[in-house]
Amino acid sequence: MVAVRVIFLSKYLFQKNVIKLQFPLYFFTFVLQIFQMSRNAQQFMQAIYSKLIAQSLSVPERQISKTIDLLNDGATIPFISRYRKEVTGGLDEVAIGEIKHQYEKLQELSKRKETILNSIEEQGKLTSDLITRIGNSWDSTELEDIYLPYKPKKQTKAEIARKKGLEPLAKILMSQNERDIYGRAEQFVKEEVKNAEEALQGARDIIAEWVNENESARNSIRNIFNREAIISSKIIKGKEEEAAKYRDYFDFSEPLSKCSSHRLLAMRRGESEGFLRVNISPDDEHCIESLNRRFVKGSNESSGQVEIAVKDGYKRLLRPSIETEFASLSKEKADKQAIRVFAENLRQLLLAPPLGQKRVLGLDPGYRTGCKLVCLDAQGNLLHNETIYPHPPQNEKSKAAAKVVALVSTYAVDAIAIGNGTASRETEQFITNLRYDRKLQVFVVSEDGASVYSASKIARDEFPEYDVTVRGAISIGRRLMDPLAELVKIEPKSIGVGQYQHDVNQTELKNSLDQTVENCVNLVGVNLNTASMHLLTYISGLGPSLAKNIVEYRAKNGPFRSRKELLKVPRLGEKAYEQAAGFLRIPDAPNPLDNSAVHPESYYIVESMAKDLNCSVDELIKQSELKSKIQLDKYVNEKTGMPTLTDIRSELDKPGRDPRQGIKVFEFDPNVRTINDLREGQILPGIVSNITNFGCFVDIGIKEKGLVHISNMADRFVSDPTEVVSIHQHVQVKVLGVDLERKRVQLSLLTD
Repeated sequence: MVAVRVIFLSKYLFQKNVIKLQFPLYFFTFVLQIFQMSRNAQQFMQAIYSKLIAQSLSVPERQISKTIDLLNDGATIPFISRYRKEVTGGLDEVAIGEIKHQYEKLQELSKRKETILNSIEEQGKLTSDLITRIGNSWDSTELEDIYLPYKPKKQTKAEIARKKGLEPLAKILMSQNERDIYGRAEQFVKEEVKNAEEALQGARDIIAEWVNENESARNSIRNIFNREAIISSKIIKGKEEEAAKYRDYFDFSEPLSKCSSHRLLAMRRGESEGFLRVNISPDDEHCIESLNRRFVKGSNESSGQVEIAVKDGYKRLLRPSIETEFASLSKEKADKQAIRVFAENLRQLLLAPPLGQKRVLGLDPGYRTGCKLVCLDAQGNLLHNETIYPHPPQNEKSKAAAKVVALVSTYAVDAIAIGNGTASRETEQFITNLRYDRKLQVFVVSEDGASVYSASKIARDEFPEYDVTVRGAISIGRRLMDPLAELVKIEPKSIGVGQYQHDVNQTELKNSLDQTVENCVNLVGVNLNTASMHLLTYISGLGPSLAKNIVEYRAKNGPFRSRKELLKVPRLGEKAYEQAAGFLRIPDAPNPLDNSAVHPESYYIVESMAKDLNCSVDELIKQSELKSKIQLDKYVNEKTGMPTLTDIRSELDKPGRDPRQGIKVFEFDPNVRTINDLREGQILPGIVSNITNFGCFVDIGIKEKGLVHISNMADRFVSDPTEVVSIHQHVQVKVLGVDLERKRVQLSLLTD
């Protein structure tokens, strides 16, 4: 095998004089990669990957190459974006994430090329031209088209006809010079071929397969699909009542190119549930005419046979193949858009304003089963729990009121968090009408995913002696204190801010959401001495094993006094320390930089700044007049440039600052408690609870969330709802319509 490829390579280099080409040597480097001849081969391949990604993202090739080097060296996206700005040219985590994604895709494509080359070579059909074409191709569709004629097939009609010896007849027909086709077909009649008609049918089957495997023909049909394909859906007879929620798609069609991601995903979900039939197709006659112009070269009997074969090849092989391809591509595109929206929603939710370290009373409202109540200290530890019954059927309002007031006083509660589920509004009214011995704030907190957390292993490990109701109330209280620290314990899909999250590619979704969580956790940073194992898991360079080791070390040895002490944690080496240290905070550490985002590798720079100003590091941090005297350009060196120095000075201004905004109290309209209280034209306060491609959903204090369609978000054209709103944003909305039967509420942000 190796010898054959070397011969092909030598022949190609000799004939084409590849060495003098200025463009990267696709063919040469590809063969080197297959052979794995040396480290140089990998470097050559990386150069190609860098150029391809640079062209795709319109980012300088050098930045791509340096970023790939860091990724290959085990650096994480948060670490690269925060501490290697000089190396990457200041690329943010989104750009670095996309580079990583494309790099992995290209690596997968290279592996696919090797598989294809091996397959063709095993058939004895590998030529220098094929090696060149496969080596130069970086488009998966083109690559599969090249491979299609050589791809091992099942027992197709064409393969059966070949075994009967009918391929020569197919070639005769395809030449379209034979006038007496039946006379010629008679020559192929034998034991396995009963008559001339059967011989012609077999020949047509072979021609149909040729049509299907012709690259030019496939691209021609692709172009027509791309321009003209219509996606349509029909209700399956007898399923009308059961599929009521898909009513909009019972008889639906529109150009595929204009079909939005949410409509496509809705149709595909209806199809997977057995309610809809979904089809993607252009004008068949147009496609067949295009193929006839390509393959039918005359008007004799042979041409007539080719025309029949072309039509059969299109309908039986080519159209289904391209339709499947476009179904996959359109689904992939819709998935990508839905995942992007979900990831952005999740990012905003995780970075929601925290109350901070305050004593909180958490309430999980309910009617018959009562309201589960917990008291938490400033670190989120459970101090007390019980159940009160202020609502029907028990109506123990006086007893419940006395209990809440007493607990607020006993545990010096600073704020009350009320879940937004069943009986939320009634509980909020009950709580706010009480008189306390102190001033406290009352917040309504989203319960989405709380039940998932309370039944999870994480919750059982945290509170093994309590049931799910108590765990749920604890989660509600902790969400108010620090949404990020609590929500990372819940699978992102269960948090309630997605769009068709169960219908998109689950691997891509998980990768995107996990990366979003990691980016958010590292953006905020965590307290090394109080962070849970689950929160530490998302810190750059750690993961579950090292996070567990840190918690166990902390339990055994007490709080960390310095970041350097991390190196004493079992199995936490220099590399993990490098990646993680800058994102871990130690309040009250002897070295104040240990409670900042300044990386330990840059401590010497801050120490030099302090020395030059004749002060201590602590004094430099506390005195703004000293910081104003720092001349950053004085500290530029080979490894540290102005981007890092600027970040260091900003961090010295507010070391360890939380990038999240402050929390605000919100009140719903007291006159609106159910959908029956709504009237067209009402102006109501609301909170954005979810964002989709077609608009956003707003919580207005009732069970049903209202939809603000994208057309009602601004007095201008809006292509992306995130341009206008964000998760948890407080808004004023106008009621446009109320559908009591379908429990739907239409809202508008245009209140004037």
